[in-house]
Amino acid sequence: MSTSNLQVTRYVGLDVHKRCVMVGAVDGQQQVVLPPRRLSWDEFERWRPQHLHPTDAVVLEATTNAWHVYDQLAPGVASVTVANPLLIKWISSACVKTDGHDTLKLARLLAAGIIPAVWVPSEPVRQLRALVSHRRRLIRQRTQARNRLHSLLHRHTILPPEGDLFGPAQRTWWRQLDLPPTEQLLVSQDLHLLDTLAPLIEQLDQQLRLESVREPWAAQLPYLVQHTGIGLLTAMVLLAAVGDITRFAHASKLVGYAGLGATVHDSADTHHRGGITKQGRRELRAAMVEAAWVAVIHNAYWKARFARLSRRLGSQKAIVAIARHMLVGVWHTWHEGQVDQHTDAVAIARKLMTWAEQGGKGMRPALSATQFVRLQLDRLGIGQELTELRYGSHTYALPAAHSVKVAQAG
Repeated sequence: MSTSNLQVTRYVGLDVHKRCVMVGAVDGQQQVVLPPRRLSWDEFERWRPQHLHPTDAVVLEATTNAWHVYDQLAPGVASVTVANPLLIKWISSACVKTDGHDTLKLARLLAAGIIPAVWVPSEPVRQLRALVSHRRRLIRQRTQARNRLHSLLHRHTILPPEGDLFGPAQRTWWRQLDLPPTEQLLVSQDLHLLDTLAPLIEQLDQQLRLESVREPWAAQLPYLVQHTGIGLLTAMVLLAAVGDITRFAHASKLVGYAGLGATVHDSADTHHRGGITKQGRRELRAAMVEAAWVAVIHNAYWKARFARLSRRLGSQKAIVAIARHMLVGVWHTWHEGQVDQHTDAVAIARKLMTWAEQGGKGMRPALSATQFVRLQLDRLGIGQELTELRYGSHTYALPAAHSVKVAQAG
């Protein structure tokens, strides 16, 4: 929300569409001072500087183009509020629904001070969300192609060979399968799709690695990757989804934002807690569940806790509970800038080395891999005693604590 010290005299509602926008306004007494009118986007561009004033408060619903409209309007008016469309529908459902009604409804809710506003992400957050969202779409296409190929093998009761079924070494095996011509074509196209998607996904992964060492992400990311199960790419998903962790005053707010909080029915003598709400950012919830599965395999604390919960709840509910508990821990370390109590400095150093190696010199042009690791350990305030790191089949000498002062790339 953009704000100004000027006294607001009009409350302007915008009902934004793909090809046009409906504009209407009321005053502080809810009286219509600007009857609804429909404008094409070209007409709105000419209308806006002439009819919107520094004393106007503007509201629009969150849509695909809401942030572009927000950026255009914010410098010239008293405030711009982006409303949550789901909550707006719940507050003001009506039997009569037209664009004109919707426009004045928004304006009147704003004048009454009961607009359920959404957080307006900064430009870096929007760009990171775009990268993460596009990567998720490509991953989904890759998964669909792989599932189709698995299904084909199942239909023909063909047992796959050992190893990476979709790796380059198995291409000849796929093409030599005794299949009808139509299915041979489908196999060929799905294999081609996988070959096409692989470099595109890798290109996005590399761009995310480059973004990871640029502000505002560079200072925050070490507090995320210290958690078991949260690697670099998962951390970037969390950064994109949350944006600014300081807007969540309590861990429960972040849990609710992820849709990992329990549904509650509490009325008179009835009190019931159900499954999770699943209302919130789906990619944040999915990332934490994925991280939880990794954590219960590789971390003794989470493995023991998962075992106890599984006996009572079953594995699926137990892993969701683990994801919720982990997200509470993420909030504490991220919001407060703390080290996780379950952090193992050596394990974190290995994760940091993976980050450094995968990103390459393009990500850290002024630093060696070991200098990069030491810089991140110093950010966390851990591993001061580490003088060497065994990574893979090699042992690397680490610089002394607080000896690396070179600025990161970006």
